[in-house]
Order: sequence, then structure tokens, then C-alpha cells
Amino acid sequence: MTAPRLALRHATLFDSASGELQPGTTIVVEGDRFAAVTAEPITVDDARLIDVGGRVVLPGLIDCHVHVVAASHDLVALALQPPSLVGAQSAEIMRAMLHRGFTTVRDAAGADWGLQEAVARGLYEGPRLFIAGAPISQTGGHADMRPRGVRSTAMFCSCAGLGLVGAIADGVGEVRRAVREQVRTGANHIKIMAGGGVSSPSDPIDGTQFSEEELRAAVEEAEAANLYALAHAYSPRAVTRAVRAGVRSIEHGNLIDEATVREMKRHGAYLVPTLATYAALAAEGEKLGWTASMLDKLREVQGRGLDAVRLARAEGVPIAFGTDLLGHMQSRQTSELGLRAAALTPVEVLRSATLTAAQLMKLEGQVGEVCPGAFADLLVVDGDPTRSLEMLAQPSKGIRLLMQGGRIVRESLAA
Repeated sequence: MTAPRLALRHATLFDSASGELQPGTTIVVEGDRFAAVTAEPITVDDARLIDVGGRVVLPGLIDCHVHVVAASHDLVALALQPPSLVGAQSAEIMRAMLHRGFTTVRDAAGADWGLQEAVARGLYEGPRLFIAGAPISQTGGHADMRPRGVRSTAMFCSCAGLGLVGAIADGVGEVRRAVREQVRTGANHIKIMAGGGVSSPSDPIDGTQFSEEELRAAVEEAEAANLYALAHAYSPRAVTRAVRAGVRSIEHGNLIDEATVREMKRHGAYLVPTLATYAALAAEGEKLGWTASMLDKLREVQGRGLDAVRLARAEGVPIAFGTDLLGHMQSRQTSELGLRAAALTPVEVLRSATLTAAQLMKLEGQVGEVCPGAFADLLVVDGDPTRSLEMLAQPSKGIRLLMQGGRIVRESLAA
């Protein structure tokens, strides 16, 4: 059903381009898009009028690093579940993300075209979903989830579909084939594991993965399909190799140094920190059964996360919003906003979750801004988000109206 014409009056608009508030704004929505955004007098008699009473209107938020299929922190057990069950659990995860104000998300591996289509058709309520398909991993890399004692790939190769098990590829030819397979099955971007990780059993956090030729091959195949590559990487070596190969964004990047951020700036790369996941795992990792080696890796990267954000900010590397939460810890998504406050201003945090995120995803003019022609995604909030983002920490109370694609998801302006 086509959404009716709407007009929000007496809005104080947060302009994500300038970072400034614009009081007295009228926002007109036609169908799923913004038709007009103006402080000038405008005739809106044929529209449903919504008086927001001077409250601030934000663009819908964007999370550039989610795993909507990660219903469990146990990624091996998750891979062994039927895709139908994973999909049903993902539906609830996505619905909760939307109700926190995230109207668009970039899935950083795991979700497939079927989930994306279910959201697009309205079968599942959730954010606008952009997918990577399976992450590309070398043997023994970050997305090779086989425990040390398992030699066979047969069990994990059969786990097609939903889940975070990697597409294992060794050598340039296999990497090209793996990327092409993700393109064939509907990927919007390509995720490649360029270094070690916290949650994987057998790779050092400061190690590098894939040869430089393999990394370049992955980027070339992504770009051949008019897509881009994002790279999981922590260490200066891993990050530097990835950005020189042409990846568009570095996911995590906690251990970067000044020389690395200069290299990122030179190559036009983005940083997507995910502070929320380290805070969550520090609180819960031991009782979730994580091994001593995994917890050691966690401690190593957690203490450096804010340093990486500060270094990137100082060098002018664009910083986008990401969270990377798993299982029940997904409920901590908005905690990333507060964690970044130690290194960024509220406006900088907001821009990381709106315009900068849209630019990273090559969606300028579509999401991340309240402007004519963009998808009509917005939040009406209490308080002044340029001074504090406390209202988003409790979105069920702080968000008074939530709209996605011209559809009002929920509204409580009269309260």
C-alpha cells in the first residue's frame, strides 16, 4: 500500500551535512521519499499534518557492521542450525534494530538475499538491509570456524546459506571464484578477512591473512561488479596491506598507529570501529565459555579501541558507525553511541551513523540525510542530540516518532 502524503511541521532538523540544527523546518513526505525540506512557507493542506512541537528530527540511523543472523555467540553451533530457524531468529533481531532507530544496516557477512528480500517485501520488519553473503577467508583464517581438532571441511562446507562460516579460498584463483560466488548470490559488498580475530580459534590477532596478490584479486573482483570490499583487520600490518590493495573500509582496526592512519587517509579508506562488542564480551565472555586465548585477544584489542578512533579523527580518516554484536548482546547496539563519546563529539558520533555511513556505502542522497529525494527515514527525538545522545540510549522512550521509507513505525508525540 502506498503511504499517504505527510508533512512534519515545527521541526528542528539535524542537518547531517553541516552538523547544525535548523529550527522551523517543514518536511514533506510523498510515498517512501522526502519530497520537500524547507524553512520557507509551503502549502501542505493535502497532507496529513504532524506537529512535532519543535523537537529535533534526525535522519534514520545506519549501522555499518552488523550480523543480523548472529542469534548466538556460538558461531559453530549457529552454522549447524537449519537456515529456516536462523531466519526466524534474524527476523526478531532486525525488528529490534529498527525500533532502536536503525533504518539501514550493512550486514558484514552472514545474511543472504532471501533475508534481504523478506525485508524489502515487508515479510519481516527491519532495517533496509545490505549484504555481503559469506565472508572470504583463507584456510585457518578468521572465518574458518573449524576447531583445532577438526581436519575435515565436509561438515562446514555443507553449512550453506545463513551463518558466519567463511567461504574458504586459497590462492588468487580461488579468491576470485569465492568473490564471484558472493556477487552471483546477491552481495552488495564483499567482506574479506585480512587479519586475525578475537572469536576465531587459531589465528593470532596481530597476524596477516591472504597474500597481497589475493587481497588485490578480491578487490578487483568486487570492483568489476561495481561493488567494494571491506576488510576485517586489527594490526598495522594487516590494515596497511588491505588499504594498499584497495579495500574501502577497515572493520575494527583497534591496533592501528599513526603511520597506518596516514596510509588509510592516503588511500581514502574509512574506519568502522566496533567498540560495543568488546565492552559486551569483556562483561560476558568468560561466562559464555570463551577460551583463555580468546579472552587474551579480547583484552589486547579492547584497550586500544578508543586510541584508534582518536588517531583516525586526528588524521581526518572518515569514521563510520558499527557495532558487531552477537547473540543476546545485540541489545547493546545503542551503547556504541556512548562509548564513542570519550573520543568524539555528539555531532561527530551522529554524523558517523548518518552521512558518513551513507558515503561509505555509496548511498549519498539516498539515506543518512533528510533531503529531497532520499528515503523518508527519520527519528523525532526529545532533547538536543548535538549536546548529548542520551535519548538514543533508551530509544523506546527517547524516540518519539520513527519513520522508515515513509511508513510510521511507531509514534508517541502526545506523551
